[in-house]
Amino acid sequence: MPELRKDPIIGRWVIISTERGKRPSDFTFVEEKKKGGFCPFCYGNEDKTPPEIFAIRPDNSPRDKPGWTLRVVPNKYPALRIEGQLNRQGAGIYDFMNGIGAHEVIIETPEHFKELATLDIPAVRDVFWVFRERMRDLKQDVRLKYAMIFKNHGMSAGASLEHSHSQLIATPILPKRVIEEISGAKTYFDFKERCIFCDIIRQEIKDDIRVIYEEDYFIAIEPFAPRFPFETWILPKEHQSHYEAIPDNLLEHLAVTMKTVLGKINAALNNPPYNFVIHTSPMQEQPLEHYHWHIELMPKLTRIAGFEWGTGFYINPTSPEDAAQYLKKINI
Repeated sequence: MPELRKDPIIGRWVIISTERGKRPSDFTFVEEKKKGGFCPFCYGNEDKTPPEIFAIRPDNSPRDKPGWTLRVVPNKYPALRIEGQLNRQGAGIYDFMNGIGAHEVIIETPEHFKELATLDIPAVRDVFWVFRERMRDLKQDVRLKYAMIFKNHGMSAGASLEHSHSQLIATPILPKRVIEEISGAKTYFDFKERCIFCDIIRQEIKDDIRVIYEEDYFIAIEPFAPRFPFETWILPKEHQSHYEAIPDNLLEHLAVTMKTVLGKINAALNNPPYNFVIHTSPMQEQPLEHYHWHIELMPKLTRIAGFEWGTGFYINPTSPEDAAQYLKKINI
């Protein structure tokens, strides 16, 4: 029997349509093979990207030259630009402003055929450290209200270049999806005086039917009302509202958790394309009692079609309980 499930944070309903027959073992994704060839992100091609904003250079080599282990560069075709003024305007009932913001690319490794799941733990830690440092730097620009870190892995997930990289887009307005999530969390907090994410973590640990990995500081779960098969959330177990405030000692734990989760998903689904996003509090806000930063990771296994676009409902052919039990059994 299909189920309608309600997301407890934003109130979004999803359909868990197990009658469509998609057990975890039914997904037979054909792995996208890397082609190689010329790549502007590869070691030695530093002059083929815009000048670097930041880099990790263990040998103190000069900017925009070899010697790096991770680079951050402006996106060559940015969605938003840092230069200029917002210049908010109205035209009748319509509002608009200049496309002010930041759009950066984090090149995670100099090696073309490496990816986040196959980097060693210190290298993955460096990626998450750079996410934090870039957000801290952009936070100083009071025009910017929100910074979204995201990764598109694989062409089917929107990656235009196959070399492993992530992106950061900072915007002068709060995204609607983030407003909905923070508002839903605030409504719950006003009623119960507890963070809903903290309550979810406690309940998932107690129930132990949707947890796929847990260590001292982080937990990875299949959410109760997932939009997509194998959608996975990674959350810090202690309350933290801003990703950019994550302490140094937790970065390695986060790296281990992410590498473990990606390893399980790759083993289960034959290295599928995926997206992940870091949902965090607005940059100019003080620490929030009611909101909890987290990572949402979504393998690209199904397509959004007319019903989803027309209703806002998602149809998921695999229950999160089945997905969790399947992933939990995989040892990495």
